[in-house]
Amino acid sequence: MSATRYLLILPLMAGFAYVALVGVIYLSQRALLYPGAGATPVPEHASWGETVHIKTPDGEMLQGLYSQGDSDKPCVLLFFGNGDRLDNYAFLAQALTTRRIGLLAISYRGYPGSTGSPSEQGLVTDGIAAFDWLSAHGESEIIVLGRSLGTGVAVNTAAKRPAAGVILVSPYLSVLSVAQTHYSFLPVEVLLKDPFRSDLNIGKVGQPKLFLHGRLDDSIPLSSGQALYRIAPEPKRMLIYDGAGHNDILNDRMAGDVIRFVEALKGNRP
Repeated sequence: MSATRYLLILPLMAGFAYVALVGVIYLSQRALLYPGAGATPVPEHASWGETVHIKTPDGEMLQGLYSQGDSDKPCVLLFFGNGDRLDNYAFLAQALTTRRIGLLAISYRGYPGSTGSPSEQGLVTDGIAAFDWLSAHGESEIIVLGRSLGTGVAVNTAAKRPAAGVILVSPYLSVLSVAQTHYSFLPVEVLLKDPFRSDLNIGKVGQPKLFLHGRLDDSIPLSSGQALYRIAPEPKRMLIYDGAGHNDILNDRMAGDVIRFVEALKGNRP
């Protein structure tokens, strides 16, 4: 093959390779976005809480862990990250229990213990179903807490239901914007099925809000969380953990900040 012909064919080969890469990523994007989904069994005896089951309006059955607090205390409704499990939050459940504050954490559809397959529409439906389940079980004051991917679920839930407060741990402006940061070589805005546009919903969240973010977070950059914070309505507060990244933010310090926020909400009401 002559050098001229090779130089003509090379761009075509590169083009075909790029198209093939785009196709693979498009078809596998939900596996990438929801790595915790699958049939991995939930431990028969969880390290905290009582196992509960919540039916969604579209017929899925969600598994959750529920630690009920005192009747005069609020309950925290937790939406975890995309690779999380229910039993990863024993540290938070135990901290809340010492203050007699309740906690409900749900396993999204398609995640261990729950039926269905994950998608943005599915997860936001799960969030509303969990809030309504708590309301029906007498939890009059519900604090919505989202972590990482779950912050999009939390923002949507608080925009549509009367949560008493909202806590966002490692939040993003949108999954779309984060994907554009990590995959700048791809037409993400065209490919992405589940953009989780918290930037479009946060303006409807008028409840008191606490933002927590690690300065060293390389999964969801601090700049993304700060961008969401800037457009969020008052009242709001942001705490930045200087030495923390994306996963090591889940610690006793975070649990303490959550408790202080929850108890301050109670103290500010008549």
